[in-house]
Amino acid sequence: MRYLAAIAALALPLAPVLAQEKPAVPTVPKPAALIADGMPAVPAELAAETRPYMEFRTAGFVGWHPTERRMMIATRFANTAQLHLVAQPMGMRKQVSFEAEPVGNGSWAPKTGDVFVTQKDIGGNEFFQIHTLKDGKLTMLTDGKSRNGLSAWSDDGELIAYSSTKRNGTDTDLYVMNPRDPSTARMVAEVKGGGWSLAAFAPDKKSAVVGSYVSVTNTDLYMLDLASGVMTPIGDPKKDIAYGGAQFAPDGSLWVTSDEGADFQRLGTLDAKTGKFTPRGPKENWDVDTFDIAPDGSFIAYVTNEAGMAKLKLLDPKTDQVRTVDSLPAGIIGGLEISEWGEIGITFTSARSAADAYSVDPKTMAVTRWTESETGGLDVTKNSEPELVKIKSFDGLEVSGFLYRPDPAKFPGKRPMIMNVHGGPEGQSRPGFLGRNNYLLNEQGVAIFFPNVRGSTGYGKTFVSLDNGPFKREDSVKDMGAFLDALAKDPALDAGSFGLTGGSYGGYMCYAAAVQFKTKLRATNCIVAISNFVTFLENTQSYRRDLRRVEYGDERDPKQRAKLIEISPLTRVGEIEKPMMVVTGANDPRVPQSEADQIVKAIRERGATAWHLVGTNEGHGFAKKENADYQFWTSLIFWQQNLLSK
Repeated sequence: MRYLAAIAALALPLAPVLAQEKPAVPTVPKPAALIADGMPAVPAELAAETRPYMEFRTAGFVGWHPTERRMMIATRFANTAQLHLVAQPMGMRKQVSFEAEPVGNGSWAPKTGDVFVTQKDIGGNEFFQIHTLKDGKLTMLTDGKSRNGLSAWSDDGELIAYSSTKRNGTDTDLYVMNPRDPSTARMVAEVKGGGWSLAAFAPDKKSAVVGSYVSVTNTDLYMLDLASGVMTPIGDPKKDIAYGGAQFAPDGSLWVTSDEGADFQRLGTLDAKTGKFTPRGPKENWDVDTFDIAPDGSFIAYVTNEAGMAKLKLLDPKTDQVRTVDSLPAGIIGGLEISEWGEIGITFTSARSAADAYSVDPKTMAVTRWTESETGGLDVTKNSEPELVKIKSFDGLEVSGFLYRPDPAKFPGKRPMIMNVHGGPEGQSRPGFLGRNNYLLNEQGVAIFFPNVRGSTGYGKTFVSLDNGPFKREDSVKDMGAFLDALAKDPALDAGSFGLTGGSYGGYMCYAAAVQFKTKLRATNCIVAISNFVTFLENTQSYRRDLRRVEYGDERDPKQRAKLIEISPLTRVGEIEKPMMVVTGANDPRVPQSEADQIVKAIRERGATAWHLVGTNEGHGFAKKENADYQFWTSLIFWQQNLLSK
């Protein structure tokens, strides 16, 4: 391709200036907030050639207005995603928030819609402040310093509930407020820990269901008296049960998802006095990810996660009969909400569709598209659709992932491949729209594989627990090795041209792969990644530290600390031989920049190659378009020099 010559020119060693020297290769200005350390500039020709793939948009359904048939969506027209109103299907997207930072969620007051409440942070620091939005302006309701999280409205639209670290910077105490008057804010529960939220007000507003998230397999529920602050456990908190999505139906019954007595999250009712969970509807052999109850109680919409594919289903609570919305193609569903008049709003995305807002008529099951996001003029129907790959890992456990292959007619022969590992670790790779990465598939002929190693969600609580603690952690790393070995045997893939990338926990996996699979990989691109579990646990924000100790291990325990150090990639940094790119957000509250700094320094001290891209106005991943574009361009140059060039 034309820009490859420009990249090659940038990679040449500097030579003495001669009278006949060719003009310098035009380059793209680097965004002011980025620090590009040890990497070449981006050729303007590369930016021009990739431009269509950079100009896609997405639209996420945020919520229905309670009295008018219009919806709020989040989409991006400039540098960050903002809120927009859409008054009819395929109608104009009218921007209503205008911030430098992303504003992508929120909700109207139920019944009246007189107030819209949202939250926003600064530079990706995740210290969210709660605001009202009116006439394009945000009015802050919280203190501007603590971390706050919106949770629930009272049914009548008077009160909002939120969590806040205001008291001590660590514990997520629970508050209620009338957002029309911030002086009404009051603490209703002082708690210990960073995983608390108020899930649902009781219809009389005298009590509320409260959840304490301990781990992905353990959420304790309580009934909170809003006047006295007394919390009464719902069931036995000593049991290892995960609950989700607590909601009261119009008849007063409490609906939740729960994995009690099962390996997957099931939909059902929960007796708030006895803690007895009663599954409702047909038995699902997959997780119920989310649900919403129609305002009149006539049906419940819920979404199942079936090997990564989403299914939208409607349950009649009187008969337990279920109907499935079959007119949606294979893809991912999010943002589920039922309007006051019964229309279901969702976000839907697939390999051949950028995320957009849709509605479903519960009577006819007809699906209506509300937005059609631009995709840079590209025909997305030609995008590669993923192939589900299943293998047996080192210990016989079945693990799977999604493989996107380039068009064999355009790119015959064996193709290079990049493995892209998800974060979490309680996350899941699912078959969605690949955005910029479609350039790798469609224009460079690079296959992309998204594994779901042990510890991923979506495959039951047994599977998600198989990597817990420091002594099981590297079993998930071994799963990556098993995938690399299996894919090396694929006749359409070039085993000599494999690379690997990942973000957050996937970034740790990326570092670990650079150490343990250096003979199987030519390069790695590690993003907002953990390099040393001990320093990570000591330096991650205090409100989340105990939650991460449950997953990774407790660095305060001598035996666990020793194992955490042993399995940390920084401990074995001397074994990293192949080129690495590292991407960091300077304001990241989860994985601090120091995790990247220390491994980049150690790699370079040993004479190996480490590129380092730092976003000084970013957090746990790049959210601003100009930064994300530059990250992609530098990643392309990195792969071209270290993976695609023979």
